[in-house]
Amino acid sequence: MTLLYGVDPRTGDRLEPGVPETSPETVAELGAAAAKAARPLADLPLAGRAALLEAVADALEAAAGELVPLADGETALGTTRLSGEVERTTGQLRLLAAEARGEGFQLDTAEPGFVRGLLPIGPVAVYAASNFPFAFSVAGGDTASAWAAGCPVIVKAHPGHPRTSARTAEIITEALAKAGAPEGMFALVHGFEAGMALINDPNIKAAGFTGSVRGGRALFDAAASRPEPIPFYGELGSVNPVFVTRAAVAARGEEIARGYVGSFTLGSGQFCTKPGLLFLPAGHGLEPVLAEAVAAVAAPALLTPQITEGFRTGVERIAGEARTVAESDGARLFTVTAGEFAARPELTEECFGPTSIIIEYSSEEDLRAAASAVPGSLTATVHAEPSDADLARGLVAELARHAGRIVYNGWPTGVAVNHAMHHGGPWPATTSPLHTSVGTAAIRRFQVPVCFQGLPEELLPPTVR
Repeated sequence: MTLLYGVDPRTGDRLEPGVPETSPETVAELGAAAAKAARPLADLPLAGRAALLEAVADALEAAAGELVPLADGETALGTTRLSGEVERTTGQLRLLAAEARGEGFQLDTAEPGFVRGLLPIGPVAVYAASNFPFAFSVAGGDTASAWAAGCPVIVKAHPGHPRTSARTAEIITEALAKAGAPEGMFALVHGFEAGMALINDPNIKAAGFTGSVRGGRALFDAAASRPEPIPFYGELGSVNPVFVTRAAVAARGEEIARGYVGSFTLGSGQFCTKPGLLFLPAGHGLEPVLAEAVAAVAAPALLTPQITEGFRTGVERIAGEARTVAESDGARLFTVTAGEFAARPELTEECFGPTSIIIEYSSEEDLRAAASAVPGSLTATVHAEPSDADLARGLVAELARHAGRIVYNGWPTGVAVNHAMHHGGPWPATTSPLHTSVGTAAIRRFQVPVCFQGLPEELLPPTVR
C-alpha cells in the first residue's frame, strides 16, 4: 500500500501517519456508488437537500478545534487564518443551503403547457486546492455548490494537506449518514492516479478544479477527450492587474504603495487574487515607501515543496527580465517600463508567492494600451480620483473584457461569498468565464436546464412540480 505524507512547511519534516493512496479500482467503485446515489439525491425535496448541507456545516463547526491545528501543521497558515477559513466554509455551506431551499431554483412557467426547470447534472469530481485547506477543499465551495444542485461529489484531496482532508472527510461522512443522506453522496480519494481515474470515470458528469495552469489544463484536456466529454470548471492562473492614475498617486500615493505590498504579500502571496502587476506613472517617487514596506515582510513558509520550487523558478525568470525595486526574506518586487512589458509576454505569467511587478507608464495612452493587453484574470483594479472620471470609465470598460471582478480604490485579495460575487474570468484565469466558483451562482455550474412540454404534474421531477 502506498502512503501519502504531509510535510510541515516550517521544518520540512514528514508528518505521520501517512494516508493511503486510492487505487483506480476503488475510484471506479466510488463512481458507481455516486451514480447510484444521484437519483435519490435529486429526488429529495429541496428542504431536505438543504438540511444535508446544514448538517455538514454544523459538524465542521463543532470539530473546528480539532481541524484547525491539524491544518496548521500541514500548511503553516496559522490558527487565526484557519479558524476564519472554517467559518467561511460553514458560512458558504449555509448560504448555499438557503439557496437550495428555493431561491435559486425558480421555474420558468411563463408559457402555458411548458415548464423549464434546472436539474442536477449528476456526480461531480472536485479537485481540492493547496492554499485553502477548508474553503476550496473537501467541503469547500465546489463541493457545497454541487450538493446544493443535487449532485453527489467525489473529492480528490490535495497532497499538501492529506491528513486534514482525510479527517474532514470522516466528519462529513458521519454527518451525512446521521442526516439520512443517500449512500454514495460523498467520497474522498487520494493520489495522482486516483485523480486521473476520476476525471475519466464514466459516472462523473462534471468537474471543478482550483490549482495550477499546468495541472488544470491536463485535466481539462482529459475531460474534453473522454468518449463522453464533460464540463470542466477550472480556476487556474491569474495576475490580477492594478492600474493607478497620476491623480491617485498625487492624492494618496503612500497609502496605495503600502496597500499594494500588503495585498501581494498577504498569505505569503498564495492567493489566487494576489495583484501580480501594478501600473504606476513614471516618476511616481514611491520607491522608498515600497522598499520600507517590503523590508517589513517576514520570511514566508510556502505551502508545499513544489510551490517553494515553483516560486524560486518564477522569481529567477522575472529577475532575468526586470529590475529589482525592493527585496527582503519575505518578498521581492520588480519593475519594468511599459515598453519592456509589452515586449516581454512572459512577464504576464503568474508567479505564485510573495512577488509582483511594477510597470511604469509614460502617458494615459500607455495605460489604455496596457489595459487592452493584460491576460485574462479573476480581478482587475483601478485606483483613481474623481477628476479621472473619463480615464477610469474607459479603463473599467476595457478591463471588464479581461476580468471577472472589477475593484475600484481597493484591493482584490479577499473574496466575499454572496449572491453578487463572480469569481471567474477569461483564460487562463478559468476554463469557463461564464461561471463563478464562489457565491450562490456557483450552483449553476452543476445544473442542466430541461424543458417539460405538456406533462401532467405527477410526471414532473419533484423539484420541478
